Order: sequence, then C-alpha cells, then structure tokens
Amino acid sequence: MENLLKKEKSPYLKQHENNPVHWFPWGKKAIDKAKELKRPIFLSVGYSSCHWCHVMAHESFEDIKTSNIMNEKFINVKVDREERPDLDFVFQKSLSVLTGMQGGWPLSMFLDENGVPFTGGTYFPPKEIQGRPDFIKVLNNVSEVYKVNRDKIIDQAPQMKMVFDELNKKSSVINQSLSPYVDRILPYLDQKFGGFQGNPKFPQFYIFETLFYFYRKNKEDKYLEPVEKLLFNVCSRGLYDHLSGGIARYTVDAEWIIPHFEKMLYDNILFIDLLSQFYQFTQKNYYKEKLIQTINFISKEFINKDGLLGSAYDADSEGVEGKFYVWGYKELEEILKSDFDFFKEKFDISEIGNWENKNILIEKNQIELSDIEKNKLIKIKTNLNNERNKRIKPFFDDKAQTDLNSYWVSSLLKASIILNDNLLTAECMRLFDLLEKKLNNTMFHTDANASVPAFLEDYTYYSMMLINFYEFTGHIKYLNKAEETMNETWNLFFDNNREILQKNPLNKNDLFVNPVDINDNNIPNGNSIYLNNCQKLELITNKKEWKNKLELLKKSFHSFINLNSTQMFSFIKMLDFAENSISITFYGNKKINDDIKIFLQKSFFGRAVFIYKNDPNNNFIIICKNQTCSDKLITIEDIKKYINNKF
Repeated sequence: MENLLKKEKSPYLKQHENNPVHWFPWGKKAIDKAKELKRPIFLSVGYSSCHWCHVMAHESFEDIKTSNIMNEKFINVKVDREERPDLDFVFQKSLSVLTGMQGGWPLSMFLDENGVPFTGGTYFPPKEIQGRPDFIKVLNNVSEVYKVNRDKIIDQAPQMKMVFDELNKKSSVINQSLSPYVDRILPYLDQKFGGFQGNPKFPQFYIFETLFYFYRKNKEDKYLEPVEKLLFNVCSRGLYDHLSGGIARYTVDAEWIIPHFEKMLYDNILFIDLLSQFYQFTQKNYYKEKLIQTINFISKEFINKDGLLGSAYDADSEGVEGKFYVWGYKELEEILKSDFDFFKEKFDISEIGNWENKNILIEKNQIELSDIEKNKLIKIKTNLNNERNKRIKPFFDDKAQTDLNSYWVSSLLKASIILNDNLLTAECMRLFDLLEKKLNNTMFHTDANASVPAFLEDYTYYSMMLINFYEFTGHIKYLNKAEETMNETWNLFFDNNREILQKNPLNKNDLFVNPVDINDNNIPNGNSIYLNNCQKLELITNKKEWKNKLELLKKSFHSFINLNSTQMFSFIKMLDFAENSISITFYGNKKINDDIKIFLQKSFFGRAVFIYKNDPNNNFIIICKNQTCSDKLITIEDIKKYINNKF
C-alpha cells in the first residue's frame, strides 16, 4: 500500500501527501481494503488552519515508528472536514455517544471494517500528558481489542444506528411561543465581556443575531445589551486584527485577549452580517470603521486564483502559533519611534506582554477620537501592517466552498446597501458571475467530481443568494432560478420519515447512518435557511407549493426545538419571522420608485421581504406586517410616517 493523498485536491489533504502513513481518502476503496484485511480503520479528520491538527501530524503522522504501527495494524483514512461536513458531523456525534467527550479537531476515530465507529478521541500526544494517553499505546490497545473482539464489535453496529435515531427525537409540540427559549440563555451570558461565560470563548454570532432580532421585534433591552457588549469587546480586544481587520476563530481566555489565531471565512461572514445590521441600527462610526476594514480585508486577502473566496488562514507561520500577529515591546518602540508613546495611549501594550512575552494588540481609549488622533492612528497602523507583511504569512487554504461564497455574497450585498456603497454592490455581482461560471449549471461544494458533490447548505445558501438578488433588483431571472434550485433541494434532501432535510443527498449517503443534523454549527443550519427561503418564495409568488412546504417544516422544526432549543437558535429566529413577517411590495415602474427603494432597502433589507409587481398605470408601495397591510403609499413622506407609526 501507499499514501494515496497525492491525487487529492484539498489543500489540507495535500499537506499530508508525503507522510509515511499509507493514507486513503474516505471512500469505498478504504472500506473494501479494511474488509479484505479484517482490520479496523483509523479515521483522522482535520482542516488546514487547525493548530492541533498540525501538532499531531508533526508528532505522529511524520514519525516513522508511529506510521509503521498505523500501516501494519490499521487502514488509515484522512478527511478534510470542510470537504465532508456530513462525515465530520456524524463522527463528532459518534465520539460524544461512545465516550461522552466533547468533539473537536483533530478528530481521531476508530471504525470497524464496515465504517462504523467503536471508540475514538481528539488529539493524542506522542507521550502521555495531562491524562491523555500516548498515541502508540492507543493504537496498540485498539488493535488488540479489535483482534480479540472483532465479531462483537461488528455486531454492535445496529445499536449505534439506534442511538442516532434517538438523538433526533421529536416532541408532539407543533407550535409554541419562541421568546422563552431565547430568555433561557440570558443567565449564561458574560455581563462584563460579552458572549457566553467561561472559556474558550467563541463569538457565536448567529445566537446574538437572534437576540438582536427579538430586540427589534419586542424593544426589550435585555436582548440588545448582550449584542452591544459582544460586538464592542470583539471589535476592541484580541479577537480582532486591529491592523488589517477580520477576526480569529475564538480566544482561549474569557476576556477576548488571546486568540487561537486562525481566521476562518465563515466566522468573518457572520461577523460582517451582525455588524452591518448593528451599524445600521446605531449609526456609530466606530462599528462602521470595523465593518469596512473587515470587508476590505476579506475582499483582498481571501481571494483565490479563481477570484472566489478561499476558506481559512492558518494560526501558525514558520511552525509557530501566532508568530505573524504578535509584537515585542522593543520591536514596537523601534518601529514607531516618536509615535510610540501615542500608540501606548491607544493600545494596551507592555514590556512583559499579554501572551508569551509578546503583545497581542488590545485597544484602549478609542471610542471618542478626534480627527487628528484618527488620522495619526491610521498612519501608525499602516506602518505596522507594512512591517508585518514582511513576515512570512500563515498558510492560506484557497479552497472555494459554494455555501460560504454564496453566504458571503448575500452578507456583502446587505452591507453594500447599508453603507450605500456601489463599489461593494459591483463586487457582489462580480463574485456571483464567477461562482456561476465555476458551477456551470451544476451544484457542488468544492469539487464537481467528488463522491458526494454537494450538501444541503450549498443548495440553501445559493438559493438565499438568488432570492436576495431578486429582492435587490426585482429581476425575475433570479427568482426563477431560486425556485428551480429550491425544488431540486427538496427532491434531493428531504427525508419524508423525519420531515427534515438531511445533510447529504438521500441517494449519495456513504456513511453508516443518514446525517440528519438539526443543530447550528459553524453557520446557521441549512434547514433553517431553507425555511426562510420557503417563506420568502411563498410571499413573493403566492404559490401553494411553497406554503405547503413552509407549513410542514414549521410544525416539524417546532417539535425538534422543544427538545434541542440551545442548539437551534437560527431556527428560533426563522420560525418567529415566519409567523411575524414584514413584506414591502413595489407596484409599477421600478425606475420611478428608485429613491423610495433605496430608502426602504437601507432600513429593511434582511428584515423584510421585497416584492415587485408590474402595474402599467400606478406607482405605489404596500407595506405589510403580521398580515396587516398599509394603504397605498406613494411619497417617501407617506412611507416614513407609516414606518414611524408601525415600527
């Protein structure tokens, strides 16, 4: 046998193509070889910007002694979790079921020869440390257990499948008030630094977007304050890159100081999405500046050779975590010279640093800056950024994912409307055209030739983007394609027994169970996006097929939420929005209504559904909220007066 990763396209898998381990990619070939040799499978799941994935690779997968044991006793499979989110979901859940452990990456699972897991873990060190057994001992123990108990282990497969069925239990509730579920999380929020209490600290923006939605609906400050606290601390402390923009994935501490330095596209999309809404609401320049800086960073630094957006930047450079981003005190003093004292007034830096004798930049005294101070800071940051760019940059995973590129375009379109920035709007169109060219009337996640080419989120986020373009432009071509894609999604993914869309196509599943995922993960669940798309299509087209799907899914999701609310926050928002919708319908000539459209979209895009009706004789607007509609509104003064009274 040999290492078969040389033929793979994933940047993460290519990082392992020269390991002495005889890696297989996931697929029938690996399973067949395991059956032929009656060996267990070692499954390693990671991604290119995962620090501990690299650590385990250097310690174990590049080590001859360890790799010899792996090759002798196992069939070894390497998976990029960003290429196979369905597989990652199933085996992360499996780890929790089998061991009670919380999952993570690297994910290290042991499967029987049919691909059913029987034990596993995450990172295993080369020598036992802090209660983690050494990897060689684990390999030898698992191999021995499998030899002695092979038949018993294989016979346990039906039980494992039954456990997964139990995980997706539903209640009999088909409708309920949703704000109590939002209230349940409030005691767990960090009142000082924002986000959730404890560490490590993930921003989980989609949860706070749901809080913001309920604030705008109910006007209760208990929902607004956590959003402002989170965004201020994220924008001002160590999670945010103050020189170029963008955020890291999480911080290891509870005060947002020490990031785990990898930068993921999905985190930054969610950040932009919430930040643009919050800026539109507050009109505070502080948030506008962070919004524009981060958009510029993503638009410049995440573009791959095809002009689309790649996936992530590594935490490490030159084999050292965070090396690209941190600063020595003397280093700053030498670079900034006469500006150093001013910089110290505006950033919390010291000789001992705040991480391993280095400084992660943390803002101080920057909420109210004079124009002179702002310009001076911009000059200093530009200087430091130029110096930093002389360093070796972290590895960029340039793999373009359809779901994330579609989500970025939707979020960028919303931001361009709020910022009234035509150049950003043009960038949205450019990215859309490139994505269309790449997909070429097919649908795939990263690779058209993959065994499972596309997943639920690829279809739903792509459909969301198309609907957003219709809402922005009124062009029917986007609406027609959205309907076509949404119908295809239903046919490929809808599980009639569970009344939910599964993560991979029903006819393409190559896992031991069907991956029915009801949780929000890195991005809101594809089911909740499908629900929102359904509702918009029903309001726009008035077609019964969308109403029927919407009603079926609403009942089904309510019965899941009753038992799983903390993991389904995007569903809570989308279900409530489905019952409390806002629609804005334009009748008549689109060009005549342009000024009014710009005003309404700036205030309501993303909060309301925009609909366009041809009327050769009239030009007016109808605004509906909770099935109650306005009279015909003709002038912008009429519209403002109505909004002030009703919103």
